[in-house]
Amino acid sequence: MTDHVIGIDIGTTGTKTGIYDLEGRLVGEAFEESILRYPRPGEVEQDPEEIVRSVVNTVRMAMSRSRLGPERIAAIALDGQMAGIMGIDADWNPVTHYDSWLDTRCAPWLNELRPHEDEIIRTCGMALAFNHAPKILYWRDRPEVWNRIASFIQPAAYVAGKLAGLKGEDAFMDRTYLVFSGFGSSERSVWNEELLARFNLTTEKLPRIVEPWHVIGTVRADWAQAMGLSAGTPIAAGCGDQSANVLGGGLVDPGTVFDTSGTASVFATVIDRFGTDTTYRCLMTCPHVVPGLYFPMAYVAGGGLNLRWFRDSLSPREKAEWEGLGANPYDELTKAAATIAPGSEKLIFLPHLSGRNTPNDPDMRGAFLGLTWRHGKPHMVRAILESIAYEYALYLRAVREIAPGYDPIFAVNIGGGARSDVLRQIKADALGLEYRCMDREEFGTLGAAIVAGHSVGLFPDLRETARRFAGPTRVVARARPDLTSAYEPYVDAYIDALQSLSPLFSRMNQRLTRAA
Repeated sequence: MTDHVIGIDIGTTGTKTGIYDLEGRLVGEAFEESILRYPRPGEVEQDPEEIVRSVVNTVRMAMSRSRLGPERIAAIALDGQMAGIMGIDADWNPVTHYDSWLDTRCAPWLNELRPHEDEIIRTCGMALAFNHAPKILYWRDRPEVWNRIASFIQPAAYVAGKLAGLKGEDAFMDRTYLVFSGFGSSERSVWNEELLARFNLTTEKLPRIVEPWHVIGTVRADWAQAMGLSAGTPIAAGCGDQSANVLGGGLVDPGTVFDTSGTASVFATVIDRFGTDTTYRCLMTCPHVVPGLYFPMAYVAGGGLNLRWFRDSLSPREKAEWEGLGANPYDELTKAAATIAPGSEKLIFLPHLSGRNTPNDPDMRGAFLGLTWRHGKPHMVRAILESIAYEYALYLRAVREIAPGYDPIFAVNIGGGARSDVLRQIKADALGLEYRCMDREEFGTLGAAIVAGHSVGLFPDLRETARRFAGPTRVVARARPDLTSAYEPYVDAYIDALQSLSPLFSRMNQRLTRAA
C-alpha cells in the first residue's frame, strides 16, 4: 500500500527530508548540514556529490525513524536552492562545482547584462542579481569548461537525475526557477531565444522546462537500496525551495502575505496575474506551483541579525547581566523598545548592514538617521525593529503597482522573529495587516511532498491539499488604524532615505577603496 510521500529540501544550510502521510502528518524526518567551501573571497561552492550524499543519508535516516516499509512510499520530490547553477556533461557527471547563489565571482558579467535589464525584469520577473544569467556568462568565457557542459541545472535537479540515471539530454528545470534564470519567461515558461542570441547563446546548454509534478524518472535499484526505498519509486521534478515553502505554508489564495522572520527577513504574497516591479525593482515575481498564481517576493539579507549585532556589539554589558539573571536578552531589549512611541522619536534605521539585495545594491550600508541627545538604546532597538516594517511597507507599495486592485488579507508569520510580540505588532501597525501564526514549523519538505503526491494522483487538487495540510492560523496582532496612518510619513521618509543615500554609499565606497 503506497500511502506516504517524501519531500526533500536542499537548502543553503543543509538538506532536510520529511516523510508525510496522506493527511499531511510528518512521520519521519532527518537533517544534514551542508558543507560550503570558500576558496577565495567572494567565492562560495558546494560539491554536487556531497549534496547527493546528504540526500541519500537523510532519506535513509528518515525512513528508519518512520518505521515504514519501502513499499509504503508512493513518490518523492525535491526542492532546492534557486539562484545558483552547475554544469553537467552528457553522462550526468558534474563539470563544475555548484556555483552558489552566494558566490559573487560573476559580478563583472552583470555589466554585460545591464543594457538588457529592463527586458529581463519584464520577462523573468526580477532585476539583475547573482543568478543564472551572469553565472552562465562566466562559464561561457571559460571554453575549457564550457565545451564539456551539456546542460546547466540546479542541485535538486542534479540529485533527481542522478537517482533516476538520466543523461545530459534529459536535463530539466521546473518552471518555478525561471524567475532566477535571466534568460527565460516566467509568464510563458519558455526560453527567451532572442535575448540569448544577443550573448551568442542558444538553448543548447539549457534544460527543458517542465511542470513541478512532471515525473522525470524512477529511483534506480542501487540508489533505492542505499536509501531504503523500492526500486521504481517515481521521482517528480520538484520546485524551487521558496516555491515549496509557499505551497507548504498554504499560501494559495491571492492577497495572503507570508513573512519569514529568520536570518533573512523575507516578504512574499500571492497574486493571480504576472506583473513585474519596474518602479522600485525590489520584487522578484516568482511562478507559484499552482498554475496561474505568482508570488512577488523580496527580502532583507541579515534582517534578523541586526538585533543580534546590537545586543553583542552595543549592549554586551547588559547582555551579560540579563543572562546572569536567567533572562533572554532579546526579550529585555524588545521590552524596553515597547516603551518608546511609534516612530522612535523621528529615528530611522537602515537595516542593510551587508548591502541591499532586493534590488541589488552591494554598496548600501546600515545607518541610524536622525540621532539626537534624546535618543537612548530603547529608541535604537525600536528603530531596528521598525526598519523591517518600513522595508515591508515598501514591498507592499510595489505589489500594489504591479497588481492593480491587490488587497492583502492577512500576514502569516513564521521563523524565530515570529515569537516577538513587539515586532509582530510593529509590522501589523505599519502594514495595516492582521498578523497570524501557525502551529506547523516545517514548510519546505511539506511543499515538496505535496508535489510528489500530486505527481502520482494522490493529491488531485493542489490548492485544497495545501490549505488542509498547512492547518489553521491564529491571530497574534491586529493593526491599529490610527498607528497605520501615523507610520505612513515614516515609510515615505525611509524610502526617500534609501534613494538618497544609495549614490552616497556608492561614492563613499569607491573613494575609500581607492584611499586604502
